[in-house]
Amino acid sequence: MKKTAITLADGRTLRYYDLRDDTPHDTLDPRPLRPDPGTPEIRHDPLLGDDVVIAAHRQTRTHHPPSDACPLCPTRPGAAPTEIPAPGYDVVVLDNRFPSLTGDLGHCEVVCFTPDHDASFADLGPEHAALVLAAWTDRTAELSALPTVEQVFCFENRGEEIGVTLGHPHGQIYAYPFVTPRTTRVLANAATHHRRTGGRNLFDDTLAAELADGRRTVLDGTHWTAHVPYAARWPYEVHLYPRRRVPDLTALDDAARAELPGIQLELLRRFDRIFGPGQPPTPYISAWHQAPARHPLKGEFALHLELFTVRRAPGKLKFLAGSESGMSVFINDVPPEAAARRLREVASA
Repeated sequence: MKKTAITLADGRTLRYYDLRDDTPHDTLDPRPLRPDPGTPEIRHDPLLGDDVVIAAHRQTRTHHPPSDACPLCPTRPGAAPTEIPAPGYDVVVLDNRFPSLTGDLGHCEVVCFTPDHDASFADLGPEHAALVLAAWTDRTAELSALPTVEQVFCFENRGEEIGVTLGHPHGQIYAYPFVTPRTTRVLANAATHHRRTGGRNLFDDTLAAELADGRRTVLDGTHWTAHVPYAARWPYEVHLYPRRRVPDLTALDDAARAELPGIQLELLRRFDRIFGPGQPPTPYISAWHQAPARHPLKGEFALHLELFTVRRAPGKLKFLAGSESGMSVFINDVPPEAAARRLREVASA
């Protein structure tokens, strides 16, 4: 992997990740941009104990541009310059032009998986998917080392139903200046489990129970295993774990890292086949849950990928209505065992 960093016209950083060492990236950003990171604010909710980001400047971010004006495509000869000055690339990570978090309040980055505007992550080959993983890992290591960052979150939103405003295949990285509410709750439960069981790990015991039951197992590799959780919140939801518990992407060994691209691609391709032929691409969120950078319980956390869709049937979405949005009590219309069975049925031949 070759990594090349350049500075965009407004001072943001863009990083090229290339499969070959001989790929030049000497094209400058010709746009007359001025630095304008916005002014996000973090406010603490005294009732729930959560932190909330207020980012009013994001109201003006790019919203569903036509494909010939996509800011994440390479800059083509004779066309208006985009966010990416080069005429081609493998993988790009750049500072978000409309960040939710900036400066001492964290960082937001965009990860462009491919220059092909009409592709998706599932269309990548294993080598290219491994390059995306290498970029996730590299950015996790660098961002986690910053004294203002407490947790790094790598994720992909796909589909307008999820709220995506740019159709180009891409993910994002949020580097929070606090430990997120979800992770705080998980770590508290892990600590309680550790005390109640005489030192056992919550993630290890949960994964062992799923493997022993077997009904919700979707895919089982040498170094990774995927299952629909017993109490799944979403219609189709899969959790992918390495068999050897590690806190984050940087801690994966070579064997687990080598097997992951094929496993992840297979899961994504199955998601596109859940609802049968002729259906539009399945909208999903693909989220890497990693341990906080400096938390005392970091070693108790288990890296895992959560992949889920808001589509519950052809033409039907799972909305977060009164119970979910008002009281955080999810109601799932698809039994987890049925979801797992369907995901096994649509395995690649």
